[in-house]
Amino acid sequence: QVESLYPRPGWVELDPEVLWSQFLDVIKEAVQAAGLHMSQIAGLGISTQRGTFVTWHKRTGKPFHNFISWQDIRSAELVDSWNNSLMLKVIHVVFTVLHFFTGNDRYLAPSFLSFSTQQTSMKLSWVFKNIREAEEAAKKNNCCFGTVDTWLLYRLTKGSVYATDYSNASSTGIFEPFTKCWSPTLCNLLSIPMSIYPPVKDTSFNFGSVDPEIFGVPIPIMAMVADQQAAMFGECCFHPGDVKLTMGTGGFWNVNTGEHLFASQRSLYPLIGWKIGKEVVYLTEGAISDIGTAIKWAQDIDLFTNVDETAKMAQSVVDSQGVCFVPGFQASVDDPYLCASFVGLKPSTTRNHLVRAILESVAFRNKLLFDIIVKKVHIPLQTIRADGGVSNNSFVMQMTSDLINKKIEKPANADMSSLGAAFLAGLASGFWTDKEQLKKLRRIEAVFEPQKDSEEYRPAMDTWLQAMECSLH
Repeated sequence: QVESLYPRPGWVELDPEVLWSQFLDVIKEAVQAAGLHMSQIAGLGISTQRGTFVTWHKRTGKPFHNFISWQDIRSAELVDSWNNSLMLKVIHVVFTVLHFFTGNDRYLAPSFLSFSTQQTSMKLSWVFKNIREAEEAAKKNNCCFGTVDTWLLYRLTKGSVYATDYSNASSTGIFEPFTKCWSPTLCNLLSIPMSIYPPVKDTSFNFGSVDPEIFGVPIPIMAMVADQQAAMFGECCFHPGDVKLTMGTGGFWNVNTGEHLFASQRSLYPLIGWKIGKEVVYLTEGAISDIGTAIKWAQDIDLFTNVDETAKMAQSVVDSQGVCFVPGFQASVDDPYLCASFVGLKPSTTRNHLVRAILESVAFRNKLLFDIIVKKVHIPLQTIRADGGVSNNSFVMQMTSDLINKKIEKPANADMSSLGAAFLAGLASGFWTDKEQLKKLRRIEAVFEPQKDSEEYRPAMDTWLQAMECSLH
């Protein structure tokens, strides 16, 4: 976990050199812990955080700035300006008319296009408005753009390979999933040069080999995949209707929609899950900000000492005593100015009530997003599988199961992104021959089934929704 930098309020960055050195350390430690030698590694799969990007000089390899995190909200003013612009209203009208006459879903998404601070597009537009070196280099075709995967691939091959995969590209919001190419329309609109983008390759694919000077041997790089899509693959959610819930730093609900690409809806957007040869699998995703972030903050201010205590602390009180926690430390898809807060504090409020309120906020947001998915995604939902650090919290898992009235499976290994990358690399290198072999490797640790009627939570959830309203803007 690379430590985030906060140079200004709302700015969230990562140091490219620290990220690179920690990445190498993790690989070396993993190989050593497994009792292996580098020469025994058949292939490397890379799963990385999405939406976090950097630009650098094509010739020198020097970054123009730190990585700008997916949580960064420096583009909030730009987002507001665009969302309230006449130009966007015109775009909405034009594409609504096109969709009406053609019925083509490709025109549906732009008909209610809106920008958010989580999108790479707006932050990249900010870069070319504010970092002169990047702008000058782009004019001379000397500027490279990359999410974390592209940067690591570039460094691993000492600059000889510059590429990304379909899962990472589609997660930027600048890549058009219908046409499977970088969007010239959006780039022209936001004044982003088209020359900066890397070629897009299959997810499970031989990207080239690690330069032998780095690990002593040339290890083939056999997969690159965005973390949520990797977790989906690691959970073996291979069939339409399979659902994956990751609760880590943020929360992500993903639904496998198979060959069908759903246009963006309110709070939901389409992604390419993975491309392997001719197979392209699409996902619909809904995101929640500040899950693990909020729990980590609560630990930092000594509400508890060990995260494993939190479920017991929450269960030790009957309810939160009317205390509500509103998250919003870094970014909210709908409102970058949402104020993180506790509402309803009393003289009798204890740490247990505060911790319960934080955990309840996770379950309530899961419920809101699940309801949107059920309403908007016209595919029968199958198995729901959870992963990520917060999935180890039995209180959150049980309450989420109660609220959505669905069974949720939790695997023995909660770190599904790395497993998904390994699966994809193993398929590309021939270690496994098909997905049926991968399904046999799944291990379920726990199954959470509804124990309470969701209506029992209605008063508490209504109070929490009121607290959310108070904290907007």
